[in-house]
Amino acid sequence: MSKQPKYRQVADALRREIDNGAYGPGARLPSESELSARFDASRNTVRSGLSLLVSEGLISSSQGLGYEVRKHEVFELNASRFENLTFPQNGDAYSTDVTNAGRRPHQTFRVELTTAPAYVAKRLKVSADSRSVLRFCHRFVDDVPWSTQATHYPDWLVEKARRLTEPGDIAEGTTRYLASLGIEQVGYADEIATRMPTPEEARLLEIGAGVPVLLWTRTGYSSDRPIRCTITTFRGDLNRMTYEIGNLAARSENEPQ
Repeated sequence: MSKQPKYRQVADALRREIDNGAYGPGARLPSESELSARFDASRNTVRSGLSLLVSEGLISSSQGLGYEVRKHEVFELNASRFENLTFPQNGDAYSTDVTNAGRRPHQTFRVELTTAPAYVAKRLKVSADSRSVLRFCHRFVDDVPWSTQATHYPDWLVEKARRLTEPGDIAEGTTRYLASLGIEQVGYADEIATRMPTPEEARLLEIGAGVPVLLWTRTGYSSDRPIRCTITTFRGDLNRMTYEIGNLAARSENEPQ
């Protein structure tokens, strides 16, 4: 007999069934009373097991509608190719990648003059009270919230690139715009972390209980100094990030993804 608490036994059994496809994305689970009879457990015990799966991001609950398996239509972002000026683009890097995947991009913008937060100022190598331009994007894939992106540009750069302060999209993408002015990004440093979302992030990305966010911080450099710091916050359940580094000639075209 299992030494696991009963509610964990309930959660483990349902998790296995979700993993093996018995309950697919969007499928509704049996009611609490049906699960109570199946597992010979009280409804409180069943509810605790279901709550555990909610906290893991596997299922969601709606009042009066019960529990259903979350839909996970994952979008894959090639981070080593993102913003590569030698890669053919139609618009900015985000719109290009989403369109090439056969899906529909949509984004909104906010532009403001602000003071660079300390962690951004450190990466831009400016003083913590320096002025910066913040370009904030709220991005969607097929009308589903995908990410938010906050990019800070240092004050010295704004004097040379006035379009950075204009509201709305820079159609070709800011990396190409800056390159057209002779301010070329020749390298970048990436930092990747995960955590649970803030209330504001959960609201903007429509994240349910138990789903973390993926934080991608990219600091871009010209030949002599940093030119921007971008913090992208992704829904952890709908995104996968990949990198391709070095010579991949030996990679099979039929390699499992």
